[in-house]
Amino acid sequence: MPSPLDGIRVVDLSRVLAGPLVAMTLGDLGADVVKIEAPGGDDTRHWAPPSDARGRAAYHHAANRNKRSIVLDLKEPRDLTVARELCEHADVVVSNFRPGTLARFGLDHERLAATNPGVISCEISGFGEAAGRDLPGYDPLVQAVGGLMSVTGPTDAPSKAGVAVVDVVSALYATVAVLAALLARADTGRGQRVTINLLHANLAMLANQTVGWLASGQVPARLGNVHPSIEPFATYRTAAGELMVLAGNDAQFRRLADAIGAPELADDPRFVTNTDRVLNRDALRPLLETALAARGAHEWREVLAAASVSAGPVQTIDEAFSLAESLGLDVVDETDGVRTVSFPAVLSDTPATVRLRPPDLDEHADEIRRS
Repeated sequence: MPSPLDGIRVVDLSRVLAGPLVAMTLGDLGADVVKIEAPGGDDTRHWAPPSDARGRAAYHHAANRNKRSIVLDLKEPRDLTVARELCEHADVVVSNFRPGTLARFGLDHERLAATNPGVISCEISGFGEAAGRDLPGYDPLVQAVGGLMSVTGPTDAPSKAGVAVVDVVSALYATVAVLAALLARADTGRGQRVTINLLHANLAMLANQTVGWLASGQVPARLGNVHPSIEPFATYRTAAGELMVLAGNDAQFRRLADAIGAPELADDPRFVTNTDRVLNRDALRPLLETALAARGAHEWREVLAAASVSAGPVQTIDEAFSLAESLGLDVVDETDGVRTVSFPAVLSDTPATVRLRPPDLDEHADEIRRS
């Protein structure tokens, strides 16, 4: 079957996660991706453990399949010439240098477009190109200063997310923008410059939290696993394990109360409406947990599912993979001995494919130079 981006050539000048994830996503969709690495390789090649059976860092695998690797030292004129030629024949160039770095190497969009007017330059920075141009763009830093940590974790301990979620979301926004630029190019014949910064993407990702502040002026508080606007919509202790319970409206709450053997809760004046429950959540929680103490989290999942109430135990990652398998979901790809999470969207006519495992450093240098 054909892939959506067959014939599209991508040069990946980026490192670590956000930029490489853009390039990998384009590669999954069929693009031919060349990853240009500095001597020593992408930092993530050295971020271990965990590693695979051959000792290769698993972190690198997460964002670098469907790519060919070549080492080029951009400070060396001969290597820089090769890099420039690759970019001048590319449809998309992805980078995440600090603003201004590309211009020093003559790889900025203006100069590339002079010889390659169809090129789309996707540039990712931490804090934009104005006053924040020199700030380092590390995901945990953006989580801290961008407000994410202020609404994550228990009330007495601001916490970062368990994954570099700002990098991932920034990459997805950037990929959408690149695809839109490719679509626009089909009409205009011209490429364009796509820029995104982690701080802005983080604020967009915070969705109801940031828009809530814009609308009301109220600064969101850290609530642990509790939802600021819905109750019950959180984790609760059971006889065995924590259970996520999601009763998003009054009818669901009544079904929940019946299912756990506490129907009187739905008629209690403190809990009749969602607004009531949010205001009185400290009184509601111990009552729910007293009832939930009768069974374990896995048992309650079945009971509540039968009552059309969304709930599930807090599981480890291995348990999450087991759940996906039990549901008939095809979530794992294995290519040339490397296992990664398969592309999550299913395209019926032009599916994403994994054609190349994450490359070893400089693995494809000879064939890239020949081409």
